Amino acid sequence: MGNKPVITIETIVIRDMNRVWTCWTEPRHIMQWNNASEDWHTPSAENDLRVRGTFTYKMAAKDGSFSFDFGGVYDEVQYGKRIAYTLGDGRKVRIDFMESDGGVKVIETFEAEETNSLEMQRDGWQAILDHFKHYAEMKMN
Repeated sequence: MGNKPVITIETIVIRDMNRVWTCWTEPRHIMQWNNASEDWHTPSAENDLRVRGTFTYKMAAKDGSFSFDFGGVYDEVQYGKRIAYTLGDGRKVRIDFMESDGGVKVIETFEAEETNSLEMQRDGWQAILDHFKHYAEMKMN
């Protein structure tokens, strides 16, 4: 990571590594959990999960008032261990996956942007991670 403030969030998903990895990386699943609140959704997701591969998730307000693309380029991909990427604005993100008591601990570390407060960024990313946990544990088929 560079010299920007760094934020770390985490959760434990009570499922096996294969299920957690599949939910995190496959577009059909990403579109189900990648939102910070119920008034947002991800209507499309593309993911080329390999070093130098790219990803783009369209994030949109359900009322159609606003949308943006969230995307970047993968720097590191190690199945069941780590995904690291650089966002379009140059910030770095790392996601570590670790086997933990009865599940998988997911630790996400990212460089903060300068527009929103650190607390707002942490809370927003944590809300998305919490949706991921819920989807991976309860809804994924």
